[in-house]
Order: sequence, then C-alpha cells, then structure tokens
Amino acid sequence: MEVNWRAALVTAIAPMAWGATYFVTQHTLPADSPLWGSALRAFPAGLVLLAIARSHPQGAREWGRTALLGVLNVGGFFLLIYIAAQLLPTSVASSIMAASPLVLAAFAWALLGQRPALRVIAGAVIGILGVLLLVGGGLGEIDGWGVAASVAGLVASSLGYVLTRRWGGTATPITASAWQLLFGGGLLLVAALLVEGAPPVLDATGWAGLAFVTLVGTALANVAWFSGLQRLSAGVVGVIGLLNPVTGVLLGVLAGGETLALAQGLGIALVLVGIAAGQLPARR
Repeated sequence: MEVNWRAALVTAIAPMAWGATYFVTQHTLPADSPLWGSALRAFPAGLVLLAIARSHPQGAREWGRTALLGVLNVGGFFLLIYIAAQLLPTSVASSIMAASPLVLAAFAWALLGQRPALRVIAGAVIGILGVLLLVGGGLGEIDGWGVAASVAGLVASSLGYVLTRRWGGTATPITASAWQLLFGGGLLLVAALLVEGAPPVLDATGWAGLAFVTLVGTALANVAWFSGLQRLSAGVVGVIGLLNPVTGVLLGVLAGGETLALAQGLGIALVLVGIAAGQLPARR
C-alpha cells in the first residue's frame, strides 16, 4: 500500500496550527475569561466556514449527530484546552495531546473495527517517548488542574473525531467543521454570557491573537484534520498529531523565552522519527 503523502501533509496543518494556538492563547488572550475565549474562537470560525460550504446536515439524525459532535469536538474540548493553555507551560499543555495516537487508535478499534497496524503503534510509542523527553526537563511546577483539563479534552476530542469518521459527519470536511463549530460555539456563547457576563476587552494584540486562533488554529486546522480522518486511518492521523507538541515546544523556545535542553532536542528528533514510522507503507 502506497503512502498518501498528500493527505498526510494536509493533515499536518492541523497539529502545527494547534501547537501554535497554545502559545498564542497564553500570550495574547485574557486568562480570566475561558468561556469567552473559547466561544470567540469557535463561533466566528464556524460562520466563516459556513459561508464557504453553503450547505447543512440532512434530516433529524444528522442534525442530532452534528450537535453531539459539536459538544465533544468544540464545546467541551475548546474550553478544556483554553484552561490548560492558561495553567500549564506551552510545552506541557501541547505535549499531553501526544497521547492522541493511542487514544484515537483505541477508539477506532472499538467503534470502527480499525485494528491499528504495527507500524502505527511503533510510531506512536517512539513519538510518545520523545514527548516524555520534551517535558522532562526544567519546566517548573505543573498545575494538576491544567493536566486534568488537558486529559479530559484529549478523551472528548478523540471520541468525537472517531464518531465523526463513523457517522461520516456532514457532506464535506468544511461542512462538518462549520456546523460543529456553530453548535459548540453557540453553546459556549450562552455559557459565557451566563457565567462570565460581558465579553472581555481586547487590545490590538488580543484581537490579532484572536484572529489567528479563529482563522488558522480553528477554521483551517479543523478542515485539515477532518480531511485527514476521511482519507487516513485514525491511528495514522493520531501519529501525525505528534507535530502538536513539537510546534508548541519550538514556539515556546523561539518566542516565549523557554529553554530547550539537550534531552528535549533528542525528544523532538524521536517525535519526528515516530511520525515518519507511522507513515511507512504496509507490507502487501
């Protein structure tokens, strides 16, 4: 079986954008308004994609499934990740998501009957070992609530992604992303109004950060991710997701003043080896 490199490269846009989103969220958006931060990221992105897709789910079953996926993939996931990004260092927050290859593969096996290939498991294990090196040195005290939020977000999103593949989503990745973002973002808007009151006041830097996480870290990333789930196995997509922690760590070092130890450099190399191993063609 040949490697679908084009699909892999398109899918890679998503974890790289998400890794950058951790850094941008932590350094440009207010920490005391997680509901508003999540809502303002999701709902406008859904409107942008809806303007492009110009289609909607068909029938009550599709509407119900899309609403549930919006809660899992957007409403709960965005809020939990926003909280994690404010409570944890960029490298730690993004690295926890490195467990996604195994979690996605487990859900795909249980719900889709996709037994993970040996190369995918090997790539995931190598990559996770690299992530352990990434987060193992000089990161200071780690907030337990931040870790719990990251893990809960990982489980919710992994389940939502596999259900998206099982149900076929709506017609295209753009349409699926648009309506999930609108459902999840609408839920977050209501919660933000009830819990946090008026939206936070943003300066120019805040608006620039919000534009990035909305257009790149949400709209573009979600379409790329769902496109990958349609063309690649869930396990392979999860291995590509290991680019998330690499991006987060490198941005933390280059722009955030975080330090990169020798062990962390080795960890990045192992993550890249794991990603490459997960893309190797299967034997006939």
